[in-house]
Amino acid sequence: MPNSSSISEFLLLALADTRQLQLLHFWLLLGIYLAALLGNGLISTAVACDHRLHTPMYFFLLNLALLDLGCISTTLPKAMANALWGTRAISYAGCVAQVFFFVFFFSAEYSLLTMISYDRYVAICKPLHYGTLLGSRACATMAAAAWGIGFFNSLLHTASTFSLPLCQGNAVDQFFCEIPHILKLSCSKSFKSYLREVGFLLFSVCLALVFFVFIVVSYVHIFRAVLRMPSEQGRHKAFSTCLPHLAVVSLFLSTGSFAQMKPFSNSSPFLDLMVSFLYSVLPPTLNPIIYSMRNKEIKHALSKVLQNVHYSSFNKVRICLT
Repeated sequence: MPNSSSISEFLLLALADTRQLQLLHFWLLLGIYLAALLGNGLISTAVACDHRLHTPMYFFLLNLALLDLGCISTTLPKAMANALWGTRAISYAGCVAQVFFFVFFFSAEYSLLTMISYDRYVAICKPLHYGTLLGSRACATMAAAAWGIGFFNSLLHTASTFSLPLCQGNAVDQFFCEIPHILKLSCSKSFKSYLREVGFLLFSVCLALVFFVFIVVSYVHIFRAVLRMPSEQGRHKAFSTCLPHLAVVSLFLSTGSFAQMKPFSNSSPFLDLMVSFLYSVLPPTLNPIIYSMRNKEIKHALSKVLQNVHYSSFNKVRICLT
């Protein structure tokens, strides 16, 4: 049997058996990927270009959009390439990179969503101290902490996973390299190393639970403060600023929790594929829609960006014609 030193590539799960279905999957994934790029790209551009959106909430939203772009760009391009060319192979280095960057962006996004809940808590429960508690330095520190948590968590898991000797072949039953499926390829004799990675996974789960409790406690205080507001208009405005974040957190946690709670050893490859697609592709695609759906400031900024693009394109065409 091959060991980790002799494995030069992994074989990912084929999305379809026939050429027609492979091409159909390619166009479907391409449409989803372009929608995610467009949505997150527009939000990033709008926040960066509109000075009225240079506030803590939109600063965190900009970071969230960048993390979503990174997360979906880690998995879909390779899946699209394999579907287009009818292959399954990914290099050993490419698999390591996929694991590292996916865990990095996923962990950083969860950390950032936790910090956004703190932003909403301060904005609604302590509005007079908002500028003091969430100044530019504090926001930069919190964002850097989210990215840093993602980096070190990813470095820990990637190093631990690929230090295991692999002797169960090189076929990964997933459309991208995912840690549980890499662990299935490890040797049974390396029980201590396997147990170490499981311990790291349990540590990550405990950390995720701490973040979850923080989010829940924040929103308990937020809802109590909102319900005590005498003005119905004030309650509506407060809820409108919190509901998009709450929807994004619910989508992120529900898909991620379902992926973790499914019976891994007995589940079919199709179920694994659908669950992984839900938690790795759906949130980065839907987050821009959720945040911009009822946000007038985002809509106004996006309309200005699109108008500027249209005006610039019109001027270029007119110059070419003249």
